[in-house]
Amino acid sequence: MAGEVHGMVEKRGVGLWLSHVFMLLGVFVIFFPIWLAFVASTVTQPEITNPPMPVWPGDQFWVNYKNALFSGINVPVATMLMNSMVMAVGIAVGKIVISLLSAFAIVYFRFPGRTTFFWLIFLTLMLPVEVRIVPTFEVVAGFGMLNSYAGLIFPLIASATATFLFRQFFLTIPDELAEAARVDGASPMRFFWDIVVPMSRTNVAALFVILFIYGWNQYLWPLLITTDPEMNTIVMGIKQMFPSGDDFAHWPTIMATSILAMIPPVIVVISMQRLFIRGLVDSEK
Repeated sequence: MAGEVHGMVEKRGVGLWLSHVFMLLGVFVIFFPIWLAFVASTVTQPEITNPPMPVWPGDQFWVNYKNALFSGINVPVATMLMNSMVMAVGIAVGKIVISLLSAFAIVYFRFPGRTTFFWLIFLTLMLPVEVRIVPTFEVVAGFGMLNSYAGLIFPLIASATATFLFRQFFLTIPDELAEAARVDGASPMRFFWDIVVPMSRTNVAALFVILFIYGWNQYLWPLLITTDPEMNTIVMGIKQMFPSGDDFAHWPTIMATSILAMIPPVIVVISMQRLFIRGLVDSEK
């Protein structure tokens, strides 16, 4: 019996050791290209173009990042980061607010055709912005929203997925809460803000992370409606920095821009991670 237990412990120990080895190997495979990009952003142009490329940071960190942030190649990276931040936050907040309100109306209000309206909203999943990009562009241009934050944000803030997720969560809220709020004389919007929204905070946190990254990574729509370089987003800027034909590419600036473009999404994921995990393990949710 003791031998069997000892063998099980040994097998478990070997399995745990192997799982850690594969995990570290996966981390290395994912992190190594990012490390090389960071190294390339801290050295000079000849050190990158003349092999072998260094694998340890150089002494040009402040020079390259200052050049990228405040000078850039076409537009200062600080300007593009601001544009991307406004767009990503606007899309995430707009999608969440509209989805919360629409899901609340569908679940808690009785009106003719509410199920039909819900499925019509859900069917818009088959019509992403890439499919309806021409009529959407005509509408935005007709309202004079080209080269503006409104044009970047408003056509992308409707979200059938978020509406569906909030609807499913609202259906799990006990009816007794709504009845108690009605007995206490609370209006529907008071019930929404004081009870429904606080209970949805973990869902909101998880969706905010997903939708922020969705907005941050947008490329086609900003490329289509912005002609002013000052309205470029960071994803557009990185693509425009790459050389075409015989153009010269300053790789330290490009790599510094790429590293800077990764920082805001990483900060959002890390800052929202605790609330998101709490929503997965909290038994009171």
